Amino acid sequence: MTYDDSRYYLRAMLYNALRKLLFLFPPEAVHHFSMNSLKAACDIPLTKNIVEKNFKYIHPSLHKNLFELTFKNPVGLGAGFDKNALYLNELEALGFGFVEIGTVTPKAQPGNDKPRLFRLAKDAALINRMGFNNDGVDKIKTRLEKWNNHQPSNNNYKLIIGGNIGKNKVTANEDAWKDYSTCFKALFDCVDYFVVNVSSPNTPGLRALQDKESLKKILSELQLINYGYAKQKPLLLKIAPDLNQHQLDDIINLAAEVKLDGIVATNTTITRDNLITSKNEIEKIGAGGLSGKPLQKKSTEIIQYIIQNSNNKIPVIASGGIFTVDDAKEKLNAGASLIQVWTGFIYEGPSIIKKINKALAIKQD
Repeated sequence: MTYDDSRYYLRAMLYNALRKLLFLFPPEAVHHFSMNSLKAACDIPLTKNIVEKNFKYIHPSLHKNLFELTFKNPVGLGAGFDKNALYLNELEALGFGFVEIGTVTPKAQPGNDKPRLFRLAKDAALINRMGFNNDGVDKIKTRLEKWNNHQPSNNNYKLIIGGNIGKNKVTANEDAWKDYSTCFKALFDCVDYFVVNVSSPNTPGLRALQDKESLKKILSELQLINYGYAKQKPLLLKIAPDLNQHQLDDIINLAAEVKLDGIVATNTTITRDNLITSKNEIEKIGAGGLSGKPLQKKSTEIIQYIIQNSNNKIPVIASGGIFTVDDAKEKLNAGASLIQVWTGFIYEGPSIIKKINKALAIKQD
């Protein structure tokens, strides 16, 4: 075992002990406490350097060129973790290659009633019904502008920011395209790529927008706006893991028709199959999207289906059940270009980023 390996295992042991303590408290409160604590630490240059030394892994072989962007490594953070672009400095210090902020809606909204985030520790999973709680596009735009003004000009070292956009809860589905257009225009100069979110199960009626004609309306309007700029921004679609084969075929065909740049596969699932957690506990929690280990297999299958049935013409960002190096390699071997962690980040701790990146870099040396 190398010195660096021993340090990794020590960090993992310390995080496991800390996680046991944190898991005694409500998940959403712990999320804000943990990130605000990290933010306070990273506001001090010396402490930030310590965080970077322990968690960031830099290697030129990890650079990934995709969508005419240079990702400094292929490990990103999925949407929903930093909804309001509050923690970009801290997430960059932890070593992420890219972060997807949002879901952002035109107007601020509080989301669903609390409690709305639940742990299924036996299944290494979460259930959430957050409901697109966010500060609204104007405030988030201001934060992103401030962030961008302090970034290095060398793109190889830039944290890539994705903008995940959605509709307000009160907006009727037939007018949803207006909300997506509003967010697209407002954030165009602030993010590096866009992800259209029509697959969250926590906004009533939202998943109906995955219907081919509804989706075509939204994506066509966004591309019309996109092509009005001198240089276009990559436009991706985030899909649910609960789509059937016919629906997936529709999305693959539509992606080619409207010239989508890629797909994020996948969002959370509404299924509750093969869980260790008792049925009574699940019923007490109620509705919401399930993420984590139970989603791993289904997510990989959908990635493989998209890659195979699009003749490898649609780049995929993989999301769903990534906890280990082997999980990351499974997604990449299935054809994914990049990966996103979320629930795995919660359960495994920030060392997950360095561990995956180091393993991928060693493979390429």
